[in-house]
Amino acid sequence: MNKNDFNLFKGKKVLITGGTGSFGKTICRHFLNQGDIQIRIFSRDEKKQDEMRQEFSNKNLSFYIGDIRNYDSVYESCYEIDYIFHAAALKQVPSCEFHPIEAVKTNVLGTENLLKASIAHEIKKVVLLSTDKAVYPINSMGLTKAMMEKIMLSKSLLFKECKTIFCATRYGNVMGSRGSVIPLFVNQIKNNKSITITNPRMTRFMMTLDDAVDLVIHAFKEASQGDIFVQKAPACSLIDLVIALKQIYSHKKPDKIMGTRHGEKLYESLISKEEMARSHEEGKFFRIPPDNRDLNYEKYFNEGNMEIAKYEDYTSHNTQQLNINEIIKLLNNVECIKETLNG
Repeated sequence: MNKNDFNLFKGKKVLITGGTGSFGKTICRHFLNQGDIQIRIFSRDEKKQDEMRQEFSNKNLSFYIGDIRNYDSVYESCYEIDYIFHAAALKQVPSCEFHPIEAVKTNVLGTENLLKASIAHEIKKVVLLSTDKAVYPINSMGLTKAMMEKIMLSKSLLFKECKTIFCATRYGNVMGSRGSVIPLFVNQIKNNKSITITNPRMTRFMMTLDDAVDLVIHAFKEASQGDIFVQKAPACSLIDLVIALKQIYSHKKPDKIMGTRHGEKLYESLISKEEMARSHEEGKFFRIPPDNRDLNYEKYFNEGNMEIAKYEDYTSHNTQQLNINEIIKLLNNVECIKETLNG
């Protein structure tokens, strides 16, 4: 990550929706290290806001209580803002499976509220945070994140000449983030329990929180209207992740195989083969430009692409696979692991 990139934000006002989460806190630290950046945190959890206010204790950080589902509160939070990073979401797969309409209200309608408010306030750039589960989605969380992306793409087509640039980032598992598997495994180890494995062959992309910030900043710098950005990421199997954790903690308990849970895939895809046909490599990133066919329906019926069949999607099965030592090296930098190892 190039620290000079954050100079782009000096003297600017930045809004982070869902900013009390893992990503929000991480990017806030980077911003505040640069000095003259005003950051506005928008979320509905006053307890987390108070904890973050005390943790950071910085005059450049302000907090707005509001709900992304409510247009009026979103509109007010955008006042005099230059740039927005949209991280507010319902992202627990089981929660969204049991309450899909709640996922729609937050992930879909909430995004619509934010993009409408951004246009009204002539925000310069909005970066949306999406997920690998939006590609070939099989669960409600992935479906609503896919719809979030579609809303962004629709706005980018309908408002090509507006002053606001809309773009999105899409990433896989962020190691140690809220709801991810690593804190669960670490907690099981700390309590001397067996580690519960769904399917040992299951693979997942492995990204750090700094990787997520790096991807978002790249998208901010490089995006044209409607682009989606993906960072090339390594992956590992679930069994190799468990072996690495057991080596770090010298954990001896036998594992427990549970079987694949509802809404889970054997592997995740970051880019579909349809998208790969039009994507561009930019070093360690992929840029997926929007399908810029206009609203003439005939083009959708009468124009095709013979090249798509030549491509395959970019998945956690066909990306670089980490070995045990490489996984251990990554894990040693995960905050929840550093905390437990340091007592």
